[in-house]
Amino acid sequence: MNKNGIKRALILTVALATAVSLAGCGKKEAEITNPSKLGGEATTAPTPSASTAATSKKTVYPLKIKDATGQEFTFDKAPERIASVSPAETEALFALGLDANIVGVSDFDDYPEAAKSKPKLGSITKPNQEALIATNSNIVFTGVSMKADTVKQLRESNINVFKVEPKTLDDAIANIQTYGLITDHQEQAEKIVSKMKADRQKVVNAVKDVKQENKKKVYIEFSPGWTVGSGEFMDELIKLSGGINVAGDGKGWYQISEEKIIAQNPAVILFANGVIDSKSKKSLDEIIRTRSGWDAIEAVKNKQVIGLDQNLLSRPGPRLTDGLLEMAKGIYPELVK
Repeated sequence: MNKNGIKRALILTVALATAVSLAGCGKKEAEITNPSKLGGEATTAPTPSASTAATSKKTVYPLKIKDATGQEFTFDKAPERIASVSPAETEALFALGLDANIVGVSDFDDYPEAAKSKPKLGSITKPNQEALIATNSNIVFTGVSMKADTVKQLRESNINVFKVEPKTLDDAIANIQTYGLITDHQEQAEKIVSKMKADRQKVVNAVKDVKQENKKKVYIEFSPGWTVGSGEFMDELIKLSGGINVAGDGKGWYQISEEKIIAQNPAVILFANGVIDSKSKKSLDEIIRTRSGWDAIEAVKNKQVIGLDQNLLSRPGPRLTDGLLEMAKGIYPELVK
């Protein structure tokens, strides 16, 4: 999801989106610079059918399971050849120990290091169909950045696309468990999930005594002019961190009103590190600090404009709670160690 964006596709990018993305370096300006291109249709979380039992964390096949679009998949055995066209999903698959099974990733997948050497399959919004077919993969995982109509087109070309649409941290956790179930890597998935839940609890415990009237107002900008409102995982991270999202009265990913942010007067401004505006060539940090009238905002006056790792911020995968910890430390450094 130019090395300097949260990957304009999400994140989403994702998105966020992952987001999507959404979610940089090199030619990665597509993940969430334009979040209006993210997925976001009403979907349901992937769910296994009642007949898919697991014994001692071993998957019992055949496994029937639905993805976020409602499409049902049947796995007679663990997939041997797996493709991913979403940075968050790629991170999850590697974290599960599936390196040897991964036969291709999107052009924007850069973590872990081993992902960089995998065959590249194109964009996270519209991957290269020929490249996908050439992988001869059993399953292709995609995330928040791919629209449902693109998924449909790929399926019409007999490409087995499994889509997820995480809107919350619990969704991201459930997706990792789903990948563990599909691939018979449930024990590995549980280790990842346990760590993520522990990270979340650490943050919740650290900020639990912050009274409602003392909660800090927070504004987040992950790409020039774009913020996030309610209904997305990034908004949830702010709330879990004990903050109040000043853009939370809007929904999803949207373009900011500079005057509105001035009026809201956030105590903390968070931004995605490393983002450079393609037109002005200015960093996102500089853009925020030099906007007309923003010098009157409490966060700018008090030097509480804080950069966060753009990939941790925008990818709803196994490192999302690392992003949560980083965010919470930025908002309440005296509470979150």
